[in-house]
Amino acid sequence: MENTKIMKRVLRLAAKASGMTSPNPMVGAVLVKAGKIIAEDYHRKPGTPHAEALVIQKAGEKTKGATLYVNLEPCCHTEKRTPPCTKAIINAGIKKVIIGMKDPNPKVSGEGIKELEKTGIKVISGILEKDAKRLNEAYVKYITTRKPFVTLKIAMTLDGKIATPEGESKWITGEKARTEVHRLRSNVDAIITAIGTVRADDPQLTARVRGFKGLRVREVKRVIIDPKLEIPIDAKILHTPPETIIVTKKFSNPPIPPFSKGGRGGILAKGSVEGFSKREKIKALTDKGIQIIEYESEKLDLHWLVEKLGEMGIMSVMIEGGSSLNSHALEDGIVDKVTFFIAPKIIGGKESFPAVGGKTFRKLADAYQLKDLTVKRIGEDILIEGYIK
Repeated sequence: MENTKIMKRVLRLAAKASGMTSPNPMVGAVLVKAGKIIAEDYHRKPGTPHAEALVIQKAGEKTKGATLYVNLEPCCHTEKRTPPCTKAIINAGIKKVIIGMKDPNPKVSGEGIKELEKTGIKVISGILEKDAKRLNEAYVKYITTRKPFVTLKIAMTLDGKIATPEGESKWITGEKARTEVHRLRSNVDAIITAIGTVRADDPQLTARVRGFKGLRVREVKRVIIDPKLEIPIDAKILHTPPETIIVTKKFSNPPIPPFSKGGRGGILAKGSVEGFSKREKIKALTDKGIQIIEYESEKLDLHWLVEKLGEMGIMSVMIEGGSSLNSHALEDGIVDKVTFFIAPKIIGGKESFPAVGGKTFRKLADAYQLKDLTVKRIGEDILIEGYIK
């Protein structure tokens, strides 16, 4: 019971850095001696000291004979910017280490535990293991597959609609739910949306989180799926930090439809852009610092996109799109977790946009099944979260 109680404290400490440690895991540590906590801390961000090193430094000479609690197996390899924590633990004279879960990183994967045990340190692993894995679910997937953990977020009415026939969707959910969405955004590395959402809502897709020091904007990349490169050059998402990535179909150099006049900077400063080629528009966008990813297939393979984002070091993404993107993400099997905000509203009408569209449907026996469901109230709305089986 004592191990469980302290490990809960460790997990709470680790979670303080939620959204800040990627591509590293979130790790907390607590040092206990003679039944008292002598030091506690957590890993802040990549390149800074690990949680184990921080508590050892804080405790100083008191570490000798102490017990260390940590939610993830201490690292033992040197292929990183910080020294291996196993060496620091051994040198500090710690006699026992209590671990939440083994590190799935192939460079560690039990080797850290073995190194500690070889020196006579007692190691106990698997304390609140399920909670430890849930906390670092994005890290676990990324370090073992090199693909980001994908969450599908949908805000809908009680009858499963995300917009009226005219495309009106602001605001389906209440203010508290929208605040929660910003918190969720702040925990991922990138947000994926599609050109339809950009043209309909002209969103910024930022992560604005209110904390002790006021409003904090977390730098979350935006990924826009735009096969025909139809995005208006004056779209808010192109002029709002941080980085924006556009995914578009590769063409030789065809003419493109004109985009909005009167935008800010780039070729729009010259007036109308009718007749400009797609290649010229790409140059105008890259001149603004927009990254372009091109694909050659007829239809975008979302598996390919997820792998591409993984190669860019993106560990977690959240999909915030419309009916079509939601259905494609599920059909292509890239979704790990779903987050549904349900508002106590009914729109009705068969022309209203459903949460998940697509031309095909699944039989009841083949429907997407969820596991590990959680349900909670967020203001006037309901939040349901679960994992795709």
